[in-house]
Amino acid sequence: MKQAAELNLFTAALGLAAPWGVTEVRFAREEGKIEFEVEFAKGSRFVCPVCGEPHQGVHDTKERRWRHLNFFEYQAFIEASVPRVRCEKCGKTSQVEVPWARPQSGFTLLLEALLVTLAREMPAATVARLLGVGEMRIWRVLDHYVEGARSREDYAEVKDVGVDETAARRGQNYISVFHDAGRGCVLFVCPGRKQDVFDQFVQDLEAHRGHAANIRSVCMDMSASYIAGAAASLPDAAVSFDEFHVIKLVNEAVDEVRREEVKTEPCLRRTRYLWLKNTAKWSRKQIVKYAELASLGLKTERAYRIKERLRDIYASAQTAEEAEILLKKWYSWARRCRLEPMKRVAKTLKDHWQGLLNSFDSKLTNGRAEGINSLIQAAKAKARGYGTTRHLITMTYLIAGNLVHLPASPYRTTCSSRPTAC
Repeated sequence: MKQAAELNLFTAALGLAAPWGVTEVRFAREEGKIEFEVEFAKGSRFVCPVCGEPHQGVHDTKERRWRHLNFFEYQAFIEASVPRVRCEKCGKTSQVEVPWARPQSGFTLLLEALLVTLAREMPAATVARLLGVGEMRIWRVLDHYVEGARSREDYAEVKDVGVDETAARRGQNYISVFHDAGRGCVLFVCPGRKQDVFDQFVQDLEAHRGHAANIRSVCMDMSASYIAGAAASLPDAAVSFDEFHVIKLVNEAVDEVRREEVKTEPCLRRTRYLWLKNTAKWSRKQIVKYAELASLGLKTERAYRIKERLRDIYASAQTAEEAEILLKKWYSWARRCRLEPMKRVAKTLKDHWQGLLNSFDSKLTNGRAEGINSLIQAAKAKARGYGTTRHLITMTYLIAGNLVHLPASPYRTTCSSRPTAC
């Protein structure tokens, strides 16, 4: 009786229900593992996995083994003779799906839920070491659940998107990351940063009930390939050039002026970050340093004032109409400033004039994209790089995709249901 009660306790702890139950527990302390033998009640009948016909008799069984959540400090395994049924309706012989694991997996659903939870916080290689399994087994689980969760996403309400590139690994290896500018979550990731990434995005969008015609705005940098891709694949969308990238271009021009002038003005040495910051973010030391330099009539200081005036326009103009008046005055100043880098960047902005103005009406920025990129790069640095671009894409969806159909952590006490396979 005592043994039966203990087996019933383990059956309940594993979440098993009739006709399944634990019939034996084997504890190997020296090997650091515990094994649960699970069997189905004699005479049980099952649903055909192929056609769904109920009450099919057992044809034969096959021994299977799954890794489960650790039992205290011991590795736990479930072993079972899984029945195969020969369906009287469809005539096929197939293996029954067990309730604690998905087909073709060597892990239980609960352990897979833990793997997904851990992989959001640490590299897959670390998860593999903690659990004593191969890293590729971890990636197969992550790929399965991320793909399954994405297949259930609905993009019908997506109207504003942003796109940015981020480095996949050293060299000219990049991925393009499309995000929902409204919710700030990743929609689609693909290798490369050429024009065709927009075709791939539209295909994925429409596979998730979205429509290219619904996209009203696209926020991006001034990449020629991105501009061409948006024009071809999202012709109804207004292109907005993000303030972050515009200011970045002008900052590069200011720094070019400084690098040239420092050859004749040694006082500019070690002042690079002074000119890259806006005034509001200067430290006390930088304020004092600027006061010293401002009276010297430096070209760099003049370039800095031109840049800061552009930043002021972004802060004050509320509409494209207001912005255009101010930008025309700024453009005239920048083109007459006799600083070649500033004149060039002003010409570049003029060539992309409508996209600049659109950003004042759409109010879109790629600030969220930069936040997503920082998450991606932090995860990549923590993992010391990923072996394949596919792994990086999987992790991008996992940490920044806001996927609602991933399995919940098995240790969440608020969870009312057990994890299910996607």
